[in-house]
Amino acid sequence: MPFSVKAYHADHQLTVTNETAKEAFARAVEWHVVEGFADVTISDGQKSYSMPNFHWQWRSRRLPTRSRPRPSSG
Repeated sequence: MPFSVKAYHADHQLTVTNETAKEAFARAVEWHVVEGFADVTISDGQKSYSMPNFHWQWRSRRLPTRSRPRPSSG
């Protein structure tokens, strides 16, 4: 599923499409941190996310769920 990254620089909107969430997040971080672009968002084609919200959504889907508690040591 393609992901699009949008940002603004000098009143111009920039958009790029990436094939993976990892690539899209990396581009968003680069644009925001290195380039200093404003209002960087990532879209999955259905919803647009800010960088922190996208990271949370992306990571929450990949974290393993534990069905049983770990045995206590003792």
